[in-house]
Amino acid sequence: MVKVRAVGRPGGGGSRLAAMRIGIVILPDQRWSDSRRRWRQADEWGFDHAWTYDHLGWRDLVDGPWFDSVTTLTAAATVTSRIRLGTLVASPNFRHPAAFARQVTALDDVSDGRLLLGLGAGGIGFDSAVLGGETLPPRQRVDRFAEFTELLDLILREDGTTWRGEWFSAVDARSNPGCVQTPRVPFVVAANGPRSMRLVARFGQGWVTTGPAVEDLESWWAEVAEAAARMDATLATAGRDPGTLDRYLSLDSAPVFSLSSAEFFADQVGRAAALGFTDVVTHWPRDSSWYAGDEAVLVDVATRLLPELRRA
Repeated sequence: MVKVRAVGRPGGGGSRLAAMRIGIVILPDQRWSDSRRRWRQADEWGFDHAWTYDHLGWRDLVDGPWFDSVTTLTAAATVTSRIRLGTLVASPNFRHPAAFARQVTALDDVSDGRLLLGLGAGGIGFDSAVLGGETLPPRQRVDRFAEFTELLDLILREDGTTWRGEWFSAVDARSNPGCVQTPRVPFVVAANGPRSMRLVARFGQGWVTTGPAVEDLESWWAEVAEAAARMDATLATAGRDPGTLDRYLSLDSAPVFSLSSAEFFADQVGRAAALGFTDVVTHWPRDSSWYAGDEAVLVDVATRLLPELRRA
């Protein structure tokens, strides 16, 4: 866990030292013979968690190499020993809770209890169309997500689940021998709106947000701050201690890539800490297109900045 000097919270309060965990996304867009180095390196550098996208294809990268997330994370578990591994995020676009529970149980076992299960409602695009079904409007996607999350939670906690809902059915669904982590793997639930935030309060050990789709960095941070306040209010309404929820911010949903420079990355981490986030996630730089950047900046952050932050 990294300690960062956080900027003051809006409205005062001064600066403070905040414990912050740093994670990295490694897209599944390379053959394992090339990708293996990245997962091992993230572990050796001391990142707290490493993630990959759970899609059948993603945006304009659908035409390039793309590999399965669960298989990739299983392989990553065999070449790492410490770092936590996760999906960012799995969704009901193409997953059924009964089948996915078996994969989750196996992956938690192979990783010796290092799995973090990022879950989201699923968006529109390739994943929502490739199986030939209709693209659902937002309200129905959240309806489906609520049922998906509740049923997955139930199957992972109890062995022998029968369920019939609007979106999913299960008959004597099994999860034995159960997860290594008890009572199940941690759910890191993606949420920006009120209904999904209520799912976080009910089922999540973590909350992850991408913030808004805007072109101005300061506007992005302002809306992230509003989302953090809404999450606080949601937890209060649910009667849940806010200290029991880890808070993850995907920095690269902002209009500026977080690894533009080491100094910019440190500033963004500090801003996240000031808003109460416990974890931030960046992306391994790519040569072009999404998350395009210089891998040398990542090396600088990992080898110089992270140790400095730990001494802060």
